[in-house]
Amino acid sequence: MPPVRVLVVDDSVVVRRLVTDVLASDPEIEVVATASNGRLALNRLDQVAPDLVTLDIEMPELDGIATVREMRARGNRVPVIMFSTLTERGATATLDALEAGASDYVTKPANVGSISESLEQVRQSLVPKIKALVPRPQSAGRSTTLPLQAPAPGLRRPSTSGPVVLAARPARSAPFRALVIGCSTGGPDALTRLLSDLPTDLPVPVAVVQHMPPVFTKQFAMRLDRTLPFRVVEAEAGQVLEPGWVYVAPGDHHLALTSSGGRVVTAINQEPPENFCRPAVDVLFRSAARVYGRDVLAVVLTGMGTDGRRGSQDVVTAGGSVVVQDEPTSVVWGMPGAVAQAGAAEEVLPLAELAPAITRRLTRAGELR
Repeated sequence: MPPVRVLVVDDSVVVRRLVTDVLASDPEIEVVATASNGRLALNRLDQVAPDLVTLDIEMPELDGIATVREMRARGNRVPVIMFSTLTERGATATLDALEAGASDYVTKPANVGSISESLEQVRQSLVPKIKALVPRPQSAGRSTTLPLQAPAPGLRRPSTSGPVVLAARPARSAPFRALVIGCSTGGPDALTRLLSDLPTDLPVPVAVVQHMPPVFTKQFAMRLDRTLPFRVVEAEAGQVLEPGWVYVAPGDHHLALTSSGGRVVTAINQEPPENFCRPAVDVLFRSAARVYGRDVLAVVLTGMGTDGRRGSQDVVTAGGSVVVQDEPTSVVWGMPGAVAQAGAAEEVLPLAELAPAITRRLTRAGELR
């Protein structure tokens, strides 16, 4: 099995060595070259033909954001993982890079006591993402029964395999009262596109879990609020859910929904991670199923892992509905694939078709069978 070929780009000699040492310790990964800035990285792309690039954001001559833009402008679809800092400035720059076409990101080690701790932190965050974004030989030739669509930027392979069995679509005589959405890798772009395509007079509240650390979720919510016709906020404890508002789970906190005085309100907690995630999609979906019952509509977008599978099953058990993004338009088909293969999805749709399907369910529910 050939190793994943990685190009490491960072202007810091220390960081380049740190990343190289981490990746070299994994037999399934090979660092084929390094570069100290984006200009050199662009030259190396044709020379070494990497499967994936790790890219620092702030570099001399050509920074990470400009490098991603240039790669995509040249038609290069190699996955790119950005290295960021856990600061407001780092979060803003990372979101800019994701908009430019980066596939995912990891944060640089901070406040760690030793080199070994830094190595372990990088290993735990970076290696799984590399393996999720780069195709492996065992996935070659695998077919899909879903309609073929143009791949999303940075798409390399799905994270799961197996048959897709669609859930039965229950008859409805009343509209849904809430929309809950879960996403991870590739989620910022997919979520932005989905929300942009929804009607401006959205009749329900929307609660979102996007796997992101603290600071990033606040910056992401603020960015969505500036660009979308809806009010978008990072969720706080005790907020009453209002139609046309979007509530984004805060980093390192679970977002749950609960009833209080006949109204649905947000509940924020730091209970243990689920599926190695906090916030976790399962927490949001499970709570929404308890509060709204059959009147909740859940959507699972691109993301690695299986977070959202159990929560989607809870939604279906409560009589609600689940729709997921399809494999060809997902950056990684882990989360939506897990839901589909568990038999919890009513429809598996390309990203461009999700908003119309959601709109039909929110505005003409009585017509659906």
